[in-house]
Amino acid sequence: MIRYSLVCDQAHEFEGWFSESADFDRQKASGFLTCPICSSPSISKSLMAPMVTTARAKEERQMVAHDTAQREAYIKLKEAVAAVRANSEDVGERFPEEARKIHYGEADARGIIGNASPDEARALIDEGIEIAPLPVLPDDVN
Repeated sequence: MIRYSLVCDQAHEFEGWFSESADFDRQKASGFLTCPICSSPSISKSLMAPMVTTARAKEERQMVAHDTAQREAYIKLKEAVAAVRANSEDVGERFPEEARKIHYGEADARGIIGNASPDEARALIDEGIEIAPLPVLPDDVN
C-alpha cells in the first residue's frame, strides 16, 4: 500500500491509501477521488517525506501512533468488513449483473460482494441501485 498526503483546491488536507502509484491517477481520472470534507474532485498530492522501515519498527510505530480510540475504531471496522464478507455471496466479476437482477426482482434478495469497474459502479448508482465499496484494509494486502 502507498500512502499519499492529499489536498483539495479548498486547502483541506487528508490521506489516501492506494494499492499502487497509478491507482491514484486512475481514481482521480474516474471521479472517485473527492475531498472527504467538501467533496471537491480537484485533488492533488502534497509533499511528504518517504518513510522506509523494517516490519518490526513499523509495527512498533503503529502501536505508539494509534491511541486506544483509533485502535478500537480500526478493530470495529475490520470486524464489520469481515461480517459483510462472511454474510455475502462473492459473485466476483458478475457483480454488476447480479446487483441488477436483485434490484429488478429477477433474483432473490441477498447480500453480494464482487468487483465492478468505476464505470460499472457509476452506472449502477445512476440506475438507483444502492452499492458501497468495501474498504481494503492494510492487513488485507500484506
